[in-house]
Amino acid sequence: MRLRHGLSALFLALWSGAALRDGIDTWIDTTGLPPLVIATSPEVRDRNGALLRAYTVEDGRWRMQVSAEAVDPLFVTMLLAYEDRRFPTHNGLDPRAILRAGLQALLQGEILSGGSTLSMQVARLLEDSGTGSWTGKLRQARVALALERQLDKGRILSLYLHLAPYGGNIEGLRAATLAYFGKEPRRLTPAEAALLVALPQAPESRRPDRFPDAARTARDRVLARMARAGVLSAEAVQAARRDPGPTMRRAVPQLAPHLADRALSLGGARVITTLDRDLQSQLEDLARRHMAGRDARLSLALLVADHTTGEILASVGSPDYAATPGQGFVDMTQALRSPGSTLKPLVYGLAFDRGLAHPETLIPDTPVQFGTYAPQNFDRLFRGEVRVSEALQLSLNIPVVRLTEALGPAHVMDALRRAGASPQLPSGVPGLAVSLGGVGLSLQDLVQTYAMLAQGGRATPLRWSGAAPVAGNQVLGPRAAWQVGHILAGIPPPANAGPRGRVAFKTGTSYGHRDAWALGYDGRYVAGVWIGRPDGTPVPGAFGADAAAPLLFEVLGRVRPRPVPLPAPPADTLMVANGALPLPLQRFGGPQGRAAKLSIRFPPDGALLEANSLGIPLKLRDGTAPFTVLRDGAVVAANRRRSDLLIPTGGPGFTILSVIDATGASDRVSLELR
Repeated sequence: MRLRHGLSALFLALWSGAALRDGIDTWIDTTGLPPLVIATSPEVRDRNGALLRAYTVEDGRWRMQVSAEAVDPLFVTMLLAYEDRRFPTHNGLDPRAILRAGLQALLQGEILSGGSTLSMQVARLLEDSGTGSWTGKLRQARVALALERQLDKGRILSLYLHLAPYGGNIEGLRAATLAYFGKEPRRLTPAEAALLVALPQAPESRRPDRFPDAARTARDRVLARMARAGVLSAEAVQAARRDPGPTMRRAVPQLAPHLADRALSLGGARVITTLDRDLQSQLEDLARRHMAGRDARLSLALLVADHTTGEILASVGSPDYAATPGQGFVDMTQALRSPGSTLKPLVYGLAFDRGLAHPETLIPDTPVQFGTYAPQNFDRLFRGEVRVSEALQLSLNIPVVRLTEALGPAHVMDALRRAGASPQLPSGVPGLAVSLGGVGLSLQDLVQTYAMLAQGGRATPLRWSGAAPVAGNQVLGPRAAWQVGHILAGIPPPANAGPRGRVAFKTGTSYGHRDAWALGYDGRYVAGVWIGRPDGTPVPGAFGADAAAPLLFEVLGRVRPRPVPLPAPPADTLMVANGALPLPLQRFGGPQGRAAKLSIRFPPDGALLEANSLGIPLKLRDGTAPFTVLRDGAVVAANRRRSDLLIPTGGPGFTILSVIDATGASDRVSLELR
């Protein structure tokens, strides 16, 4: 067997020397070449070209696209010095190397050095042919000669950089540097370059993640050769040998998996996005930490964009793409959910824009009924007349429903669509509950809507691709949009807000505590947070203000550069107190519905109660706060805003309790105390 190898090498040497004979050109030119187009891993990259996520090729291998310009020149120098010193000048075969290998094999009875050129190695890798037979060597020589006639040296080197095996399912230099060093091949240390030169010779037995000692031994052998060849100084080699080398295989970057899947589904093996790799990585880490130790069925989504350009900078569809209990594979930035109270700013902005209200306008927060629909505030309390700005900051339901009735829910839906959202209605017909979350919207839809508010009422379509920005609709006037932002910036931020400057933000909780939301923006960035269960199961105790708002401010705190202040008010903004407003704007005069009648729910008329020191429990239904309570004609409680009261006991006997609300409506009951 050893003699056969030696004769094979000698035959190749003699054959290459006879390559000038008549007819050899035809033999080379008629060589059937394997396909020269190499499939490489599909990739999704960030705005600066940094890798976000990659996918294996069809046979499950990591084979990453790389250009010679993106490779450290030191590696190429070391590769050629070790594998093929005459690569720039030979025609595919190196007669001197082949003759030397053949003579050594004949004299020593074994192969002491290889005669394969880099071109022959590429030929072997292209056809996956073995090296142990003379027919295989001859085929590699023929293909190498043909490659050299059809391709330039740069293309042949590129094929090697893509096909060289590095252990397991890793092929090509770039896949190797990402797997073993966690970096691109543009900058390599001498120790790293030497290991990468050594690995393809025995990729399985020298795998650093399995056989680190064998890998270091092979690396040091390359380093010693580089010292003898004058490529590296003795000092550089000595320093490189002190490098312990990698002992594990790193995962190829898998950032923004949900968005990456969407990007590749639209076609193209190389996708450049608007994402920022560093920010994306930080927010994915933040999402994982935030959900650690919580119910595994919970999920979370984050979205950040530059509202001045519409570029999405980070998109986190779930805390863990592979998590099964929390359905991490579902991209919750795109899922339709109830937005809770997060649409209220849009309704107020429309009311300001159409002259129905001003932030200082007084609006009733009193019981009201529209047909069969009687909206209630979240806390079931009524506050009488409140300023519109206060109604928005307190997220009261009744005032915003009154405004929705005046605007028309269809106009609210139209504004959402013009803002760039895609609202979905279960029944297809919008009702007054739209403003309280009775519509399906995604997190991206809501971030899109808040980006419109941040941009002075002009929609800036959000985008993750590098396509040119598209001009959007003017949904609101700049004045109305600024007024909404000014009100939202006055909401007390969570304790973790820090010195970030003013942020216009709003929280929301959907019916049944199924979704917790927080949306906000400054002068440049807009962000959104969603927390809940993908299957829509209620999460008791989950409130947007408690669960999502602190996370929103953490998200905004990670955006770089430093936050941009909110804009100044437009010149035509009317900034006066209520008394200085035009009379039609001092009080909201839109549809009032039918006022519900005040009544005493408990105790019932004619009831017999025990007289005790705790007092008489009194429960009211409807009416307009504040309430005044009288016992036998004497005031015993005034300016009460709650609908459940405790009235002092006047002693045993018969008594009459009366209640009067802010509108003058009243009710009374007769009791006997004993």
